[in-house]
Amino acid sequence: MRRERRTGRSSVGSSRKRMCPLQQAHTTLCHVNRPLLPGCALSEPLGVKSSTSVYFFIRSSSSKMECEWKPDEQGLQQILQLLKESQSPDTSTQRSVQQRLEQLNQYPDFNNYLIFVLTKLKSEDEPTRSLSGLILKNNVKAHYQNFPNGVSDFIKSECLQNIGDSSPLIRATVGILITTIASKGELQNWPELLPKLCLLLDSEDYNTCEGAFGALQKICEDSAEILDSDMLDRPLNIMIPKFLQFFKHSSPKIRSHAIACVNQFIISRTQALMLHIDPFIEASLTALWCFFVSNLFALATDEEPEVRKNVCRALVMLLEVRLDRLLPHMHHIIEYMLQRTQDQDENVALEACEFWLTLAEQPVCKEVLCGHLSQLTPVLVNGMKYSEIDIILLKGDIEEDEAIPDNEQDIRPRFHRSRTVAQQHEGDGIEDEEDEDDELDDDDDTISDWNLRKCSAAALDVLANVFRDDLLLHILPLLKELLFHPEWVVKESGILVLGAIAEGCMQGMIPYLPELIPHLIQCLSDKKALVRSITCWTLSRYAHWVVSQPPDIYLKPLMTELLKRILDSNKRVQEAACSAFATLEEEACTELVPYLAFILDTLVFAFSKYQHKNLLILYDAIGTLADSVGHHLNKPEYIQMLMPPLIQKWNQLKDEDKDLFPLLECLSSVATALQSGFLPYCEPVYQRCVNLVQKTLAQAMLYQSQPDQYEAPDKDFMIVALDLLSGLAEGLGGTIEQLVARSNILTLMYQCMQDKMPEVRQSSFALLGDLTKACFQHVKPCIADFMPILGTNLNPELISVCNNATWAIGEISIQMGPEMQPYIAMVLHQLVEIINRPNTPKTLLENTAITIGRLGYVCPQEVAPMLQQFIRPWCTSLRNIRDNEEKDSAFRGICTMISVNPGGVVQDFIFFCDAVASWVNPKDDLRDMFCKILHGFKNQVGEDNWRRFSDQFPMPLKERLATFYGV
Repeated sequence: MRRERRTGRSSVGSSRKRMCPLQQAHTTLCHVNRPLLPGCALSEPLGVKSSTSVYFFIRSSSSKMECEWKPDEQGLQQILQLLKESQSPDTSTQRSVQQRLEQLNQYPDFNNYLIFVLTKLKSEDEPTRSLSGLILKNNVKAHYQNFPNGVSDFIKSECLQNIGDSSPLIRATVGILITTIASKGELQNWPELLPKLCLLLDSEDYNTCEGAFGALQKICEDSAEILDSDMLDRPLNIMIPKFLQFFKHSSPKIRSHAIACVNQFIISRTQALMLHIDPFIEASLTALWCFFVSNLFALATDEEPEVRKNVCRALVMLLEVRLDRLLPHMHHIIEYMLQRTQDQDENVALEACEFWLTLAEQPVCKEVLCGHLSQLTPVLVNGMKYSEIDIILLKGDIEEDEAIPDNEQDIRPRFHRSRTVAQQHEGDGIEDEEDEDDELDDDDDTISDWNLRKCSAAALDVLANVFRDDLLLHILPLLKELLFHPEWVVKESGILVLGAIAEGCMQGMIPYLPELIPHLIQCLSDKKALVRSITCWTLSRYAHWVVSQPPDIYLKPLMTELLKRILDSNKRVQEAACSAFATLEEEACTELVPYLAFILDTLVFAFSKYQHKNLLILYDAIGTLADSVGHHLNKPEYIQMLMPPLIQKWNQLKDEDKDLFPLLECLSSVATALQSGFLPYCEPVYQRCVNLVQKTLAQAMLYQSQPDQYEAPDKDFMIVALDLLSGLAEGLGGTIEQLVARSNILTLMYQCMQDKMPEVRQSSFALLGDLTKACFQHVKPCIADFMPILGTNLNPELISVCNNATWAIGEISIQMGPEMQPYIAMVLHQLVEIINRPNTPKTLLENTAITIGRLGYVCPQEVAPMLQQFIRPWCTSLRNIRDNEEKDSAFRGICTMISVNPGGVVQDFIFFCDAVASWVNPKDDLRDMFCKILHGFKNQVGEDNWRRFSDQFPMPLKERLATFYGV
């Protein structure tokens, strides 16, 4: 059996009678003789000596007549000096400033100085004032619940009075401070905030209006949920109509704020917005009409890129939630988005390009877009070219960089994906509904996670899946020019286009592939590294077709060239080639067996050549090879080539090194493939895995009991160790028995089965199933403890956990036999519920069906009474999986249950017939069981009724049953 891997807010308030903010500030800050900092009365300057011998003098003064807080001038100057020093690039100076800030943060009065600098000291330079506000913002985030009421009220008052500062930087800083306070649960305790900001929107002063809108936009972004709740009496009912009024404001900045505010509430289908959806759409569509109808409305072709971007974003979100309202305008929207996808501002173009991705998911896509494909296709293709800045960031002019060490910051963190048990199907490898490895992703990850090139390619990919071969009418003329273009950037984009359409347009591309594949194989030797790397990726997208052809024509040349690129002098090409070869391995499987020596020679040589990042990808290529060729790898010469470098890396890595994740995954696959060939390396690997599990569990217990003193462990170490132990048990079978006997793995596994983290339970159930198969004598004494845990994890909301628990129950039942009877009630009803559940993933359905069949095989009297409740989904779930031992035991179970309760199958007998016909070569005694049931049913109903019944069968089913079973 093959496995797959998984790669509260605080509220501040007071019950006493409220005073005006200035009275509270006066009372709190100017209390007679209360020192602001240790050892100093209010009337005296205070010196606090820091580690750098700088003194701070902070003193506040006030007049009861004026009721206004004022800082001590000398202390204020010291703080200004500190703020200026904090802008120094010198690390030691910054560290010293941080220490002094931490000292001052012990005294809430310090925050009054910070807000004073931000809002009152207009003579100071803007960066210093803004920095003061940002430090205050950090203090609010960390300590706001400890602020005295007077301090917090003083800060709120100053923010609202200065939201219209003449400086855009100061306005923005005040806005950030306001939303930070609001996010600390203060929207309830600051009732005047939203009415005041909305009132300020009507100010004739631009700075005040823009500042208020900027603050509201941040509040909408950070507090969208509470704004649409009864807790605040749904202020959006007033705010949304207010925002809509500003869609036609004369200022582009104001228009942008207005659209951005409303955009926050589209996806959540906010009630207030849905009530005003028509005027919102009409306002948004001014963007379109100005494009078509003179220049009546200026929103769409606005000179401000931020406005155009927000218009595009709004339309993309509306497409998801209110397609019905957009449909009457769809032609104009599409024309507008075509223009914006070509916008000179790449941020606008990227936002517009998202529209095609979203539209492709809508059922009306083909209908509304078919007339625009001739315009859209070249736009998307043009967006797939590298920009000049892309090439600079990718260092595209550097062709040979294999000797340059990797920057560790550029290596993405790796996460392990727990093992999931899956059934093999006819004509393919493994079905995995959760696998996203085939999703469109070329190899320019270093420039950004998402850009116009990637979005354009992804859009073309999904549209190819919608329009299929119809898209080729528009793509093929472009491809002819692109693929043979003299400029490498254009040629490279053409190869990316060819890869993007591979999945959706495969049938239509087949006539061209005999010519295109050799051309692409030639491109693997292109002088430009970026061309070589994208060619690796595109060829991997056509690997399935390559493997379906005679191997000497395409597979062998492709494999040979990819192996050369694995040893390329450019690291990006190495990475792309390794990934592409792993895809080829998955498709070719045992077709690669004749070339194993050549393949291993290349992969092992890469160990000495690769830098850190690509080494991690190399592990995956080796693990995938082991999964694909299986026991064919178990030859002394192959083992001698492969294992020494793997074990050398294994010995070099420390237990806390996350590079263990891909290496352990690789070793898990290798151990499963090598079987007895892994025995010489087994014991130290097994023991280290057990130690990793034990160490992680111990760390978790310490953290749980004393979270202030201990860090939470990274449980991925435990998960990956459990998965490697599963691989060892699966590969070594009964020979692992002595290692299990000498360890406490069953005790550790019992703890893991109850872990709060689903992935830990998922992997522990996989290990339980494998140990059950390999050495049940050690598992059996624990069954009474294990079975209740397995029963409680039959929750289909956690698909992978439920899947592995189900599979383990099936394995245990085969070993237990009739002794399984006491545990049937713990699991049967949940399993029947799962198999009847709509939209259950195929893998879980199949494992559930097999486990129900196995339970019926060993305890038919307990399971057969429920036969009618699951027979139909049981049959449909297992009709497509390959003949194997698990399918065999499950069908023996269903036959036994039918003999106990024949009435349970009568209504769905046609499904049973179809499931029986799915067998290619059942064992003789199982074939006899099928014959007995089929002929028994035929004899029971009589010849005429059987004829009428069998006439309902599809012809292939009717012929197969007649040929193999004589009915």
